[in-house]
Amino acid sequence: MRMSLKLYSLLCCITLLFFKTGFTQTFVPDDNFEQALIDLGLDTAPLDDFVPTANITSVTSLTIDNRGIQDLTGIEGFTALNQLFVENNLLTTIDISTNTNLQILWCFNNALPNLNVSNNQNLISLRCDGNSLTTLNLSNNPELNVLTCENNTIPNLDLSSNTELNRLVCGNNLLTSLDISNNPEISELNCSNNQIVDLDISNNTSISILNCSNNSIGELDASLQSELIELDCNNNQLCYLNISNGNNLNVTAMNFDGNTSLTCVIVDNIMNNHSTWIPTNYQHYVESINACNEKVPVDVLDNFIGASFILPPLNNGDYYTGILASGNLLNEGDTITKTQTIYIYNEDNCFNNQSSFNIIISNKPYLIPKYFTPNNDGINDVWKITDPNNLINSITIYNRHGKLLKFLPSKTQSWNGIFNGKLLPNDSYWYEIVLNSREIVRGYFALKR
Repeated sequence: MRMSLKLYSLLCCITLLFFKTGFTQTFVPDDNFEQALIDLGLDTAPLDDFVPTANITSVTSLTIDNRGIQDLTGIEGFTALNQLFVENNLLTTIDISTNTNLQILWCFNNALPNLNVSNNQNLISLRCDGNSLTTLNLSNNPELNVLTCENNTIPNLDLSSNTELNRLVCGNNLLTSLDISNNPEISELNCSNNQIVDLDISNNTSISILNCSNNSIGELDASLQSELIELDCNNNQLCYLNISNGNNLNVTAMNFDGNTSLTCVIVDNIMNNHSTWIPTNYQHYVESINACNEKVPVDVLDNFIGASFILPPLNNGDYYTGILASGNLLNEGDTITKTQTIYIYNEDNCFNNQSSFNIIISNKPYLIPKYFTPNNDGINDVWKITDPNNLINSITIYNRHGKLLKFLPSKTQSWNGIFNGKLLPNDSYWYEIVLNSREIVRGYFALKR
Protein backbone atom coordinates (compact mmCIF):
# COMPACT_ATOMS: atom_id res chain seq x y z
CA MET A 1 0.00 0.00 0.00
CA ARG A 2 2.82 2.34 0.94
CA MET A 3 4.65 1.52 -2.35
CA SER A 4 1.53 2.25 -4.40
CA LEU A 5 1.15 5.60 -2.70
CA LYS A 6 4.76 6.49 -3.45
CA LEU A 7 4.37 5.49 -7.10
CA TYR A 8 1.22 7.56 -7.42
CA SER A 9 2.97 10.56 -5.91
CA LEU A 10 5.88 10.16 -8.34
CA LEU A 11 3.56 10.07 -11.35
CA CYS A 12 1.80 13.18 -10.15
CA CYS A 13 5.12 14.98 -9.77
CA ILE A 14 6.22 14.00 -13.24
CA THR A 15 2.89 15.14 -14.72
CA LEU A 16 3.13 18.41 -12.83
CA LEU A 17 6.69 18.89 -14.05
CA PHE A 18 5.60 18.38 -17.67
CA PHE A 19 2.88 20.99 -17.30
CA LYS A 20 5.19 23.49 -15.61
CA THR A 21 7.90 23.15 -18.24
CA GLY A 22 5.34 23.42 -21.07
CA PHE A 23 6.33 20.06 -22.55
CA THR A 24 4.31 19.32 -25.74
CA GLN A 25 4.81 17.16 -28.78
CA THR A 26 4.16 17.75 -32.47
CA PHE A 27 2.52 15.01 -34.49
CA VAL A 28 4.74 13.75 -37.34
CA PRO A 29 3.00 10.70 -38.89
CA ASP A 30 5.41 10.22 -41.81
CA ASP A 31 8.22 7.92 -40.66
CA ASN A 32 10.63 9.27 -43.27
CA PHE A 33 9.98 12.81 -42.07
CA GLU A 34 10.50 11.82 -38.44
CA GLN A 35 13.65 9.86 -39.28
CA ALA A 36 15.03 12.93 -41.02
CA LEU A 37 14.37 14.95 -37.86
CA ILE A 38 16.10 12.27 -35.79
CA ASP A 39 19.10 12.41 -38.12
CA LEU A 40 19.20 16.18 -37.63
CA GLY A 41 19.16 15.78 -33.85
CA LEU A 42 15.69 17.28 -33.45
CA ASP A 43 14.15 14.02 -32.25
CA THR A 44 15.27 10.74 -30.71
CA ALA A 45 14.58 7.15 -31.58
CA PRO A 46 12.43 5.14 -31.70
CA LEU A 47 9.95 6.26 -34.33
CA ASP A 48 6.77 7.15 -32.47
CA ASP A 49 5.10 9.75 -34.75
CA PHE A 50 5.97 12.60 -32.38
CA VAL A 51 8.75 15.14 -32.02
CA PRO A 52 9.25 17.47 -29.02
CA THR A 53 7.78 20.81 -30.03
CA ALA A 54 10.43 22.66 -28.04
CA ASN A 55 13.08 21.17 -30.32
CA ILE A 56 11.63 22.66 -33.50
CA THR A 57 10.05 26.02 -32.66
CA SER A 58 13.35 27.89 -32.97
CA VAL A 59 14.62 26.12 -36.09
CA THR A 60 15.17 28.65 -38.88
CA SER A 61 16.48 26.37 -41.64
CA LEU A 62 15.37 22.82 -42.42
CA THR A 63 16.87 20.61 -45.14
CA ILE A 64 14.99 17.33 -45.65
CA ASP A 65 15.42 16.66 -49.36
CA ASN A 66 15.64 13.21 -50.98
CA ARG A 67 14.07 11.40 -48.01
CA GLY A 68 11.01 9.76 -49.61
CA ILE A 69 8.67 11.92 -47.51
CA GLN A 70 4.99 11.70 -48.50
CA ASP A 71 3.37 13.65 -45.65
CA LEU A 72 4.78 16.87 -44.20
CA THR A 73 2.31 17.07 -41.31
CA GLY A 74 4.20 18.58 -38.41
CA ILE A 75 5.87 21.33 -40.43
CA GLU A 76 3.42 23.76 -38.77
CA GLY A 77 5.41 23.35 -35.55
CA PHE A 78 8.44 25.04 -37.14
CA THR A 79 7.09 28.51 -36.44
CA ALA A 80 10.45 30.30 -36.79
CA LEU A 81 11.31 28.61 -40.07
CA ASN A 82 12.56 30.89 -42.85
CA GLN A 83 14.27 28.31 -45.07
CA LEU A 84 12.67 25.00 -46.09
CA PHE A 85 14.38 22.61 -48.50
CA VAL A 86 12.05 19.67 -49.16
CA GLU A 87 12.81 18.92 -52.80
CA ASN A 88 12.96 15.47 -54.40
CA ASN A 89 10.39 13.82 -52.16
CA LEU A 90 6.94 12.29 -52.76
CA LEU A 91 4.72 15.07 -51.46
CA THR A 92 1.21 15.44 -52.85
CA THR A 93 0.27 18.22 -50.43
CA ILE A 94 2.05 20.79 -48.32
CA ASP A 95 0.59 23.20 -45.75
CA ILE A 96 2.90 26.09 -44.90
CA SER A 97 0.16 28.53 -43.91
CA THR A 98 1.55 28.87 -40.36
CA ASN A 99 5.16 29.29 -41.49
CA THR A 100 4.75 33.01 -42.00
CA ASN A 101 8.47 33.75 -41.60
CA LEU A 102 9.35 31.58 -44.57
CA GLN A 103 11.68 33.29 -47.04
CA ILE A 104 13.02 30.35 -49.04
CA LEU A 105 10.89 27.39 -50.15
CA TRP A 106 12.34 24.70 -52.36
CA CYS A 107 9.79 21.97 -53.03
CA PHE A 108 10.72 21.00 -56.57
CA ASN A 109 10.45 17.47 -57.93
CA ASN A 110 7.51 16.32 -55.84
CA ALA A 111 3.95 15.51 -56.95
CA LEU A 112 2.13 18.63 -55.77
CA PRO A 113 -1.10 19.42 -57.69
CA ASN A 114 -1.41 22.80 -55.97
CA LEU A 115 0.62 25.12 -53.78
CA ASN A 116 -0.73 27.83 -51.49
CA VAL A 117 1.81 30.49 -50.53
CA SER A 118 -0.69 33.27 -49.80
CA ASN A 119 0.35 33.44 -46.12
CA ASN A 120 4.05 33.59 -46.93
CA GLN A 121 4.41 37.26 -47.70
CA ASN A 122 8.13 37.27 -46.86
CA LEU A 123 8.94 34.69 -49.52
CA ILE A 124 11.93 35.71 -51.65
CA SER A 125 12.86 32.41 -53.32
CA LEU A 126 10.39 29.79 -54.55
CA ARG A 127 11.37 26.65 -56.45
CA CYS A 128 8.34 24.53 -57.24
CA ASP A 129 9.38 23.11 -60.59
CA GLY A 130 8.78 19.49 -61.48
CA ASN A 131 5.37 19.10 -59.84
CA SER A 132 1.83 18.83 -61.21
CA LEU A 133 0.77 22.44 -60.69
CA THR A 134 -1.99 23.85 -62.87
CA THR A 135 -2.19 27.22 -61.09
CA LEU A 136 0.16 29.37 -59.07
CA ASN A 137 -1.09 32.43 -57.18
CA LEU A 138 1.73 34.81 -56.25
CA SER A 139 -0.32 37.94 -55.59
CA ASN A 140 0.64 37.98 -51.87
CA ASN A 141 4.38 37.59 -52.44
CA PRO A 142 5.66 41.09 -53.24
CA GLU A 143 9.22 40.31 -52.09
CA LEU A 144 9.67 37.35 -54.43
CA ASN A 145 13.08 37.55 -56.08
CA VAL A 146 13.55 34.08 -57.56
CA LEU A 147 10.83 31.91 -59.11
CA THR A 148 11.37 28.60 -60.85
CA CYS A 149 8.15 26.81 -61.77
CA GLU A 150 9.17 24.93 -64.90
CA ASN A 151 7.98 21.43 -65.76
CA ASN A 152 4.39 21.91 -64.60
CA THR A 153 1.14 22.42 -66.55
CA ILE A 154 0.50 26.08 -65.75
CA PRO A 155 -1.47 27.91 -68.51
CA ASN A 156 -1.36 31.40 -66.97
CA LEU A 157 1.12 33.19 -64.75
CA ASP A 158 0.26 36.54 -63.14
CA LEU A 159 3.46 38.27 -62.01
CA SER A 160 2.08 41.79 -61.71
CA SER A 161 2.60 41.87 -57.92
CA ASN A 162 6.16 40.56 -58.03
CA THR A 163 8.03 43.74 -58.88
CA GLU A 164 11.26 42.55 -57.24
CA LEU A 165 11.54 39.44 -59.40
CA ASN A 166 15.09 38.94 -60.64
CA ARG A 167 15.21 35.35 -61.89
CA LEU A 168 12.26 33.70 -63.64
CA VAL A 169 12.29 30.13 -64.94
CA CYS A 170 8.87 29.03 -66.21
CA GLY A 171 9.72 26.73 -69.12
CA ASN A 172 7.86 23.55 -70.01
CA ASN A 173 4.39 24.75 -69.08
CA LEU A 174 1.29 25.62 -71.12
CA LEU A 175 1.80 29.38 -71.30
CA THR A 176 0.42 31.12 -74.38
CA SER A 177 1.46 34.57 -73.15
CA LEU A 178 3.79 36.04 -70.57
CA ASP A 179 3.40 39.57 -69.22
CA ILE A 180 6.58 40.75 -67.48
CA SER A 181 6.00 44.46 -67.98
CA ASN A 182 5.77 44.95 -64.21
CA ASN A 183 9.02 43.10 -63.50
CA PRO A 184 11.80 45.52 -64.47
CA GLU A 185 14.46 43.82 -62.31
CA ILE A 186 14.50 40.52 -64.21
CA SER A 187 18.05 39.63 -65.25
CA GLU A 188 17.49 35.97 -66.16
CA LEU A 189 14.43 34.69 -68.00
CA ASN A 190 13.75 31.17 -69.20
CA CYS A 191 10.30 30.64 -70.71
CA SER A 192 11.26 27.95 -73.20
CA ASN A 193 9.02 25.12 -74.36
CA ASN A 194 5.68 26.88 -74.02
CA GLN A 195 3.19 28.19 -76.58
CA ILE A 196 4.02 31.89 -76.29
CA VAL A 197 3.16 33.95 -79.37
CA ASP A 198 4.32 37.39 -78.26
CA LEU A 199 7.13 38.31 -75.85
CA ASP A 200 7.54 41.98 -74.95
CA ILE A 201 10.73 42.67 -72.98
CA SER A 202 10.82 46.42 -73.50
CA ASN A 203 10.46 47.05 -69.73
CA ASN A 204 13.08 44.47 -68.83
CA THR A 205 16.29 46.25 -69.76
CA SER A 206 18.37 44.35 -67.17
CA ILE A 207 18.00 40.97 -68.86
CA SER A 208 21.40 39.37 -69.42
CA ILE A 209 20.28 35.76 -70.03
CA LEU A 210 17.19 34.97 -72.11
CA ASN A 211 15.93 31.57 -73.24
CA CYS A 212 12.62 31.68 -75.09
CA SER A 213 13.28 28.75 -77.40
CA ASN A 214 10.59 26.37 -78.67
CA ASN A 215 7.65 28.77 -78.65
CA SER A 216 5.68 30.49 -81.43
CA ILE A 217 7.14 33.99 -81.10
CA GLY A 218 7.01 36.03 -84.31
CA GLU A 219 9.03 39.09 -83.30
CA LEU A 220 11.73 39.65 -80.68
CA ASP A 221 13.19 43.06 -79.94
CA ALA A 222 16.18 42.97 -77.57
CA SER A 223 17.58 46.34 -78.62
CA LEU A 224 17.16 47.79 -75.10
CA GLN A 225 18.90 44.89 -73.32
CA SER A 226 22.40 46.38 -73.14
CA GLU A 227 23.57 43.67 -70.71
CA LEU A 228 22.44 40.71 -72.83
CA ILE A 229 25.16 38.05 -73.09
CA GLU A 230 23.13 34.88 -73.74
CA LEU A 231 20.14 34.50 -76.04
CA ASP A 232 18.47 31.29 -77.14
CA CYS A 233 15.39 31.83 -79.29
CA ASN A 234 15.70 28.83 -81.57
CA ASN A 235 12.66 27.03 -82.97
CA ASN A 236 10.17 29.88 -82.95
CA GLN A 237 8.43 31.61 -85.83
CA LEU A 238 10.66 34.66 -85.87
CA CYS A 239 10.82 36.85 -88.91
CA TYR A 240 12.21 39.79 -86.91
CA LEU A 241 15.08 39.73 -84.42
CA ASN A 242 16.67 42.93 -83.17
CA ILE A 243 19.75 42.52 -80.98
CA SER A 244 21.32 45.88 -81.79
CA ASN A 245 21.87 46.84 -78.14
CA GLY A 246 25.52 47.91 -78.08
CA ASN A 247 26.67 44.72 -76.36
CA ASN A 248 27.10 42.25 -79.22
CA LEU A 249 30.85 41.92 -78.70
CA ASN A 250 30.26 40.59 -75.18
CA VAL A 251 27.77 37.90 -76.21
CA THR A 252 28.89 34.44 -75.06
CA ALA A 253 26.05 32.38 -76.55
CA MET A 254 23.62 33.14 -79.37
CA ASN A 255 21.18 30.70 -80.99
CA PHE A 256 18.33 31.69 -83.32
CA ASP A 257 18.36 28.53 -85.41
CA GLY A 258 15.13 26.91 -86.57
CA ASN A 259 13.36 30.18 -87.49
CA THR A 260 12.70 29.45 -91.13
CA SER A 261 10.96 32.79 -91.79
CA LEU A 262 13.70 34.95 -90.29
CA THR A 263 14.20 37.70 -92.86
CA CYS A 264 17.10 39.41 -91.14
CA VAL A 265 18.86 39.99 -87.82
CA ILE A 266 19.58 43.56 -86.73
CA VAL A 267 22.99 43.78 -85.04
CA ASP A 268 25.39 46.43 -83.75
CA ASN A 269 27.83 46.12 -86.62
CA ILE A 270 27.59 43.80 -89.60
CA MET A 271 31.41 43.74 -89.73
CA ASN A 272 31.66 42.08 -86.30
CA ASN A 273 32.55 38.39 -86.13
CA HIS A 274 29.35 36.37 -85.74
CA SER A 275 30.87 33.00 -86.64
CA THR A 276 30.20 31.50 -83.19
CA TRP A 277 26.52 32.39 -83.34
CA ILE A 278 24.07 29.67 -84.34
CA PRO A 279 23.36 29.14 -87.17
CA THR A 280 27.00 29.71 -88.07
CA ASN A 281 26.25 30.18 -91.78
CA TYR A 282 23.62 32.91 -91.36
CA GLN A 283 24.24 35.79 -93.78
CA HIS A 284 21.39 38.28 -93.40
CA TYR A 285 22.81 40.61 -90.75
CA VAL A 286 21.79 44.26 -91.09
CA GLU A 287 22.04 47.42 -89.00
CA SER A 288 18.56 48.95 -89.40
CA ILE A 289 14.94 47.97 -89.77
CA ASN A 290 14.84 49.69 -93.15
CA ALA A 291 17.46 47.26 -94.34
CA CYS A 292 15.15 44.45 -93.20
CA ASN A 293 12.34 45.86 -95.31
CA GLU A 294 14.67 45.84 -98.28
CA LYS A 295 15.16 42.10 -97.79
CA VAL A 296 11.54 41.53 -98.82
CA PRO A 297 11.61 40.90 -102.59
CA VAL A 298 9.43 43.13 -104.73
CA ASP A 299 9.23 43.44 -108.51
CA VAL A 300 10.35 46.67 -110.16
CA LEU A 301 8.87 47.97 -113.42
CA ASP A 302 10.06 50.85 -115.57
CA ASN A 303 8.02 53.97 -116.11
CA PHE A 304 5.80 53.87 -119.15
CA ILE A 305 4.56 56.44 -121.59
CA GLY A 306 2.07 55.58 -124.29
CA ALA A 307 -1.59 55.29 -125.23
CA SER A 308 -2.37 52.44 -122.75
CA PHE A 309 -0.60 49.91 -120.54
CA ILE A 310 -1.45 46.30 -119.66
CA LEU A 311 -0.23 45.20 -116.22
CA PRO A 312 2.16 42.24 -116.64
CA PRO A 313 2.35 39.22 -114.25
CA LEU A 314 4.36 39.70 -111.04
CA ASN A 315 6.61 37.28 -109.19
CA ASN A 316 6.88 39.30 -105.99
CA GLY A 317 4.09 41.61 -104.90
CA ASP A 318 0.70 42.91 -105.91
CA TYR A 319 -0.48 46.03 -107.73
CA TYR A 320 -2.14 48.85 -105.77
CA THR A 321 -3.22 52.36 -106.63
CA GLY A 322 -2.01 53.71 -103.24
CA ILE A 323 1.11 53.40 -101.12
CA LEU A 324 1.60 50.50 -98.69
CA ALA A 325 -1.26 48.40 -100.06
CA SER A 326 -3.79 51.23 -99.93
CA GLY A 327 -6.19 52.25 -102.64
CA ASN A 328 -7.50 49.66 -105.05
CA LEU A 329 -5.99 46.25 -105.70
CA LEU A 330 -5.22 45.78 -109.40
CA ASN A 331 -4.72 42.53 -111.25
CA GLU A 332 -2.34 41.40 -113.94
CA GLY A 333 -3.91 41.90 -117.33
CA ASP A 334 -5.74 45.08 -116.29
CA THR A 335 -5.51 47.84 -118.90
CA ILE A 336 -4.48 51.26 -117.60
CA THR A 337 -5.83 54.16 -119.66
CA LYS A 338 -5.27 57.04 -117.19
CA THR A 339 -2.04 58.67 -116.12
CA GLN A 340 -1.17 57.49 -112.59
CA THR A 341 1.43 56.00 -110.29
CA ILE A 342 1.11 52.26 -109.65
CA TYR A 343 2.62 50.67 -106.53
CA ILE A 344 3.89 47.11 -106.23
CA TYR A 345 3.66 45.97 -102.59
CA ASN A 346 4.96 42.81 -100.94
CA GLU A 347 5.22 41.71 -97.30
CA ASP A 348 6.14 38.83 -95.03
CA ASN A 349 5.02 38.38 -91.43
CA CYS A 350 7.17 41.26 -90.18
CA PHE A 351 8.35 43.49 -93.00
CA ASN A 352 7.16 45.04 -96.23
CA ASN A 353 8.64 46.56 -99.32
CA GLN A 354 7.27 48.41 -102.29
CA SER A 355 8.27 49.86 -105.60
CA SER A 356 6.40 52.21 -107.88
CA PHE A 357 6.32 53.21 -111.50
CA ASN A 358 4.59 55.93 -113.43
CA ILE A 359 2.21 55.33 -116.29
CA ILE A 360 1.86 58.34 -118.54
CA ILE A 361 -0.98 58.15 -121.00
CA SER A 362 0.30 60.39 -123.77
CA ASN A 363 1.18 60.45 -127.43
CA LYS A 364 4.53 62.10 -126.60
CA PRO A 365 7.59 59.86 -127.01
CA TYR A 366 9.10 60.79 -123.62
CA LEU A 367 8.09 62.62 -120.44
CA ILE A 368 10.04 65.32 -118.61
CA PRO A 369 8.88 65.86 -114.98
CA LYS A 370 8.18 69.45 -113.96
CA TYR A 371 9.49 68.97 -110.39
CA PHE A 372 10.87 66.45 -107.89
CA THR A 373 10.94 66.19 -104.07
CA PRO A 374 14.17 64.59 -102.76
CA ASN A 375 13.00 63.91 -99.17
CA ASN A 376 13.60 60.13 -99.07
CA ASP A 377 9.93 59.18 -98.88
CA GLY A 378 10.22 56.94 -101.90
CA ILE A 379 8.07 59.23 -104.06
CA ASN A 380 9.61 61.56 -106.66
CA ASP A 381 12.94 61.45 -104.81
CA VAL A 382 14.86 61.92 -108.05
CA TRP A 383 14.33 63.92 -111.20
CA LYS A 384 14.05 61.30 -113.92
CA ILE A 385 12.89 61.49 -117.50
CA THR A 386 10.67 58.67 -118.78
CA ASP A 387 12.14 57.50 -122.06
CA PRO A 388 10.68 54.09 -122.97
CA ASN A 389 11.85 54.34 -126.58
CA ASN A 390 15.48 55.25 -125.73
CA LEU A 391 15.38 58.45 -127.75
CA ILE A 392 17.64 60.45 -125.39
CA ASN A 393 21.41 60.46 -125.76
CA SER A 394 22.40 62.66 -122.80
CA ILE A 395 21.15 65.26 -120.32
CA THR A 396 22.97 68.22 -118.79
CA ILE A 397 21.63 70.08 -115.73
CA TYR A 398 22.51 73.69 -114.82
CA ASN A 399 21.52 76.13 -112.10
CA ARG A 400 19.82 79.40 -112.94
CA HIS A 401 23.24 81.04 -113.39
CA GLY A 402 24.38 78.51 -115.98
CA LYS A 403 26.72 76.50 -113.73
CA LEU A 404 27.04 72.85 -114.72
CA LEU A 405 25.66 70.62 -111.95
CA LYS A 406 25.21 67.19 -113.50
CA PHE A 407 25.82 65.33 -116.74
CA LEU A 408 23.62 62.27 -117.27
CA PRO A 409 24.45 59.70 -119.93
CA SER A 410 21.46 57.98 -121.45
CA LYS A 411 21.51 54.91 -119.15
CA THR A 412 21.45 56.92 -115.90
CA GLN A 413 18.86 59.57 -116.57
CA SER A 414 18.11 60.69 -113.02
CA TRP A 415 19.40 63.30 -110.54
CA ASN A 416 19.01 63.41 -106.73
CA GLY A 417 19.53 67.14 -106.19
CA ILE A 418 23.07 66.83 -104.82
CA PHE A 419 26.12 68.74 -106.06
CA ASN A 420 29.62 68.05 -104.66
CA GLY A 421 28.10 66.14 -101.75
CA LYS A 422 25.78 68.97 -100.73
CA LEU A 423 22.00 69.20 -100.93
CA LEU A 424 20.97 71.96 -103.29
CA PRO A 425 18.20 74.37 -102.22
CA ASN A 426 14.65 74.76 -103.49
CA ASP A 427 14.96 76.47 -106.84
CA SER A 428 14.44 76.17 -110.57
CA TYR A 429 17.04 74.22 -112.55
CA TRP A 430 17.63 74.02 -116.28
CA TYR A 431 18.18 71.02 -118.50
CA GLU A 432 19.59 70.48 -121.96
CA ILE A 433 18.64 67.21 -123.63
CA VAL A 434 20.52 65.85 -126.62
CA LEU A 435 18.46 63.31 -128.56
CA ASN A 436 19.95 60.50 -130.60
CA SER A 437 18.81 62.46 -133.64
CA ARG A 438 21.15 65.30 -132.43
CA GLU A 439 18.13 67.50 -131.79
CA ILE A 440 18.48 69.60 -128.59
CA VAL A 441 15.60 70.15 -126.17
CA ARG A 442 15.86 72.80 -123.42
CA GLY A 443 13.65 73.65 -120.44
CA TYR A 444 13.50 73.88 -116.63
CA PHE A 445 12.08 72.06 -113.60
CA ALA A 446 11.70 72.71 -109.87
CA LEU A 447 13.40 71.17 -106.84
CA LYS A 448 11.06 71.11 -103.82
CA ARG A 449 12.23 69.82 -100.43
